[in-house]
Amino acid sequence: MPPPSTGPSVDVIEATELRLVEEPPPQLSAEHRAARDRVWDELIRTNSALFDGPVVACTSLTRPHPHELLLGWTRVTYRNFALRRVPGATALPSLFVDVLQPTDDGRLLIARMSTATAHPGRWHLPGGSVEHPDAGQPLDSASLRHNAARELLEELGLHTVPDDLTLWAVTCGDHGNVGVHFTARAQPAALLIDRFTAVSSTAAAVGELPELDRIAFVQGPADLAALEGPHADYLEPLVDRYVRILLSDSVTRP
Repeated sequence: MPPPSTGPSVDVIEATELRLVEEPPPQLSAEHRAARDRVWDELIRTNSALFDGPVVACTSLTRPHPHELLLGWTRVTYRNFALRRVPGATALPSLFVDVLQPTDDGRLLIARMSTATAHPGRWHLPGGSVEHPDAGQPLDSASLRHNAARELLEELGLHTVPDDLTLWAVTCGDHGNVGVHFTARAQPAALLIDRFTAVSSTAAAVGELPELDRIAFVQGPADLAALEGPHADYLEPLVDRYVRILLSDSVTRP
């Protein structure tokens, strides 16, 4: 796995180019398949909002060149991740995308997941798991940008041109899960609040729970510590890196 590590459990990897290669899914024994399905059924009984939809899992992550990452991926469904609770089984890590959405005064938007999600109450960046493309269609950096832009629209009501998103970092953290993190153009905080409020109101009007139940704006890791609830493992390292780069740019800017 490429260095460097910026925290006790999360590798934050700088890369200017990301290549993705599809690989076949691993073969499971009949015993592990049955155990996986039992665990998944129990999870469904606990949280009926879970859905066994198509999703991408990671098979490998290597760095063939200093500024290039090569990510192997395969097609699975969400129940693949129930293997994490099966002794002796190997669950492939997930692949997710998210966006560092800054405000025009230099803060970052973070969001709290609602009870309709797999991780209620957890703070993270707006984004989500990557769904695999239709058969014969590629999964590449462009499609990851489209995934990230779609998440911004669904979760925040924010229309973003995918080409305006810039690859910023890749992380490898909990369970080996790989996050591809993009940055977006700065927006006024008032606009972001208005769009999020509209999304929440629309969901409530039809009796649905939105994916996010709260947003906040942070200037650094100290602001994260003041928020009640768990944080995604990558959140503090990325916020810390963002602030250090922002401060460095302000020092060097004429």
